[in-house]
Amino acid sequence: MSRVKLKRFADNAGRPDVIEPGKATYQQLGGRWHAEFFRNSNPITLEVGCGKGEYTVGLAERYPERNFLGLDIKGERIWRGSTRAEALGLTNVGFLRTRAHDLLTHFAPGELHEIWITFPDPRPRDRDIKRRLTAPRFLDLYQQVLPPGGLVHLKTDNEGLFDFTLETLQQRPGATILAHTKDLYATPELLPHAEDIQTTFERKYRTLGVPIKYLQFQLS
Repeated sequence: MSRVKLKRFADNAGRPDVIEPGKATYQQLGGRWHAEFFRNSNPITLEVGCGKGEYTVGLAERYPERNFLGLDIKGERIWRGSTRAEALGLTNVGFLRTRAHDLLTHFAPGELHEIWITFPDPRPRDRDIKRRLTAPRFLDLYQQVLPPGGLVHLKTDNEGLFDFTLETLQQRPGATILAHTKDLYATPELLPHAEDIQTTFERKYRTLGVPIKYLQFQLS
């Protein structure tokens, strides 16, 4: 492992906004994020698969009256998001290093207010369908950690993942599709819903002329 990575992992270990294996609070905050981490009662938004935390930090900067968490399994990616949040002086943002399928280990039922899924791995092979972050088993998890009416947002460049998600929701009892488009930037009325924050992936795909897909839904 490079010295740079070792330094970043050491930084994460000492940062209070990073919750990861090895820390006393890891797996101990479920039901207590408001009281013990954010120390306020403001609603919590989670970005699943946050990567470098661009969306998480962008939202936290835009909405200081709300709380934001970025979830990712890669410590170096989380370091980048945490570093940017620290540089901006943000106190309403944190990062959780874990896997998406462990959501119920870290959150109590209804503890989250909203979920974002931004440019996830599309898992195009049929044998990987269950690993897609909008597969039924993940939707089941989101439904448990969100309150009734809690919003879920998906942004992706991948048409296959978008179509799969749309079809999955259409077949799911109680799911409500609130907005969807296969070309977000040609549908300006939806840009406020999508927050028009651009990640590195989004800028890359837009430069290549790939339309950005957006989907907003609720799970009941």
